[in-house]
Amino acid sequence: MLVNNAGYGYRSAVEEADDADIRQLFDTNVFGAMDMIKAVLPDMRAKRSGTILNISSIGARISPAGSGFYSATKAALEGLSGSLQKELRPLGINVTVVEPGAFRTDFAGRSLTQSATPIADYAETAGKRRKEHGTGHGTQPGDPTKAAQAIIAAVENDQPPAFLLLGTDALTAYRRLNQARLDLITTWEDTTTSTDLASA
Repeated sequence: MLVNNAGYGYRSAVEEADDADIRQLFDTNVFGAMDMIKAVLPDMRAKRSGTILNISSIGARISPAGSGFYSATKAALEGLSGSLQKELRPLGINVTVVEPGAFRTDFAGRSLTQSATPIADYAETAGKRRKEHGTGHGTQPGDPTKAAQAIIAAVENDQPPAFLLLGTDALTAYRRLNQARLDLITTWEDTTTSTDLASA
């Protein structure tokens, strides 16, 4: 089994972010996972067995202001996981992507980074998520031990899920976002369908 859990958070308005910081974030959160996957796949394919567990985040879906680049890394990991699942399941290899909500780990503590210089115009959006304004560290609702137990139970199941949400907060956010997107799709349905070539 491969567990891709290495990663860290980065908070910044998109405009504020330093290019070197962004590249390091993607190197760790995306390319590091890709390198590990490519390293283990030859052996897993030979054995026609294995599990790849990619730890994402509800941030990939909700994309909070101030977390655009972090959310982008997790969205990239999820896109990769979706394709991997289709490529590997016929070979007996399972891929599960996990989307946790807020868990009481050190993610929002010492492992969290941010842009060096904030821009005042973003104070009421991205600025509210800067570390100096954070109040959530140590009060997150998720229990890491229960998360680990849930993940183990899921991947040991006869039919392991391709996608697993963890935490009531993640579930609530996911449902709210899905409903909002469905409403938006419905509102713009005529525009969406107007782009097809006219039938003869």
